[in-house]
Amino acid sequence: MRLGALLGPIAEPHNPRWTAQQAARLAGEGFESLWSLQAVGRGFAFPDPFVTLATAAAVTDDVELGTAIVQAPLYQVGDLAHRALSLRQLCGERFILGVGAGSTAADFQAFGQHYEQRFKRFNALLPQLRESLQSGSIDGLALAPSPAAAGGPPLLLGSWGKGVRRAARDFDGWIASALYRSPEQVVAALREYRAHGGGRAVVSSIQVPPNADLGQLKDTLAGFADAGFDDAVVILAPGAPPPAAIRALVG
Repeated sequence: MRLGALLGPIAEPHNPRWTAQQAARLAGEGFESLWSLQAVGRGFAFPDPFVTLATAAAVTDDVELGTAIVQAPLYQVGDLAHRALSLRQLCGERFILGVGAGSTAADFQAFGQHYEQRFKRFNALLPQLRESLQSGSIDGLALAPSPAAAGGPPLLLGSWGKGVRRAARDFDGWIASALYRSPEQVVAALREYRAHGGGRAVVSSIQVPPNADLGQLKDTLAGFADAGFDDAVVILAPGAPPPAAIRALVG
């Protein structure tokens, strides 16, 4: 199982190079992927995920870079496709686009969108998003910065419930958030995903607080590996144990 890390939260708010330094350090410690999430209306805010990953792309060479996740209904199709294709231009095949319908009403309020319509909007924009990523255009108008960006990144779905089966059927992979679910619930969903033929499986948002019990965390990560997850992604809170100590937990 590969080990990745979510970039942020920013522990040094007056240091404009914090994200770049964090990305370089995590890559240097052997984390195999770096991710960014989208949260804007919850009493705290992470930097924009595309800006964050562009920063990480500038200071790393080999690690994968992914969104876990962006809430697709917050965007117009052309805007989201242009951002994704621009990042693919900067990252090449390292970039992974994780999308979802969204789960937090305040985020939609901040973007001036209707939370209650998120699934309808997601379902409506998805086919056009796929086409725009593949062609590098929308309605015949170029979106990709260069032809090399066309084709688009792998598209992973962040979901639960019936969405797990949809991820297995219609997407390049599945992102499971461990933020509000127990390891047992996450593993049970993975079994359903595999039963429906799902491919790459990522368990994300595994919290590492300042007082983290590394023995317990090691057992949790080992459980995810034994269950068959391809990737685990931790989020290191300010003051968490050093990245090297976390990386050492997964062989």
